[in-house]
Amino acid sequence: MNASQALPNSPQIPPRAGAPRRLWLWLVPVLLLTALAGGWLGLRYSGTGRQAALATGYIAHVMCSCRYVGGRDMASCETDREPGTDVVEVSDDPQARTVTASVPLLSRRTARFDPEYGCSLDEP
Repeated sequence: MNASQALPNSPQIPPRAGAPRRLWLWLVPVLLLTALAGGWLGLRYSGTGRQAALATGYIAHVMCSCRYVGGRDMASCETDREPGTDVVEVSDDPQARTVTASVPLLSRRTARFDPEYGCSLDEP
């Protein structure tokens, strides 16, 4: 019996048409994740990423000084922000006496209040 003849009652095995499809099922997500990671790294280390790092450190320090050295509330400290820094999100932790500023996915800095030294930025 040659390969072109099939046994009666035996299932026909189709040619391997599914192999390229299976290749794409894992290749597309890998390529997409690689492109996203490359885009994120490119943005983080570009001029925009450096500006975000600078802005988060500046805003964290200014808001910490306003809040804990100046003794003002956060709503009052919001008026001390420079124009164009609206993209920086600020959170206050009164128990730890810290202010954290962040630009989502790019930078995050925390300023900590010490009664002896005032506010200082944590290591990035």
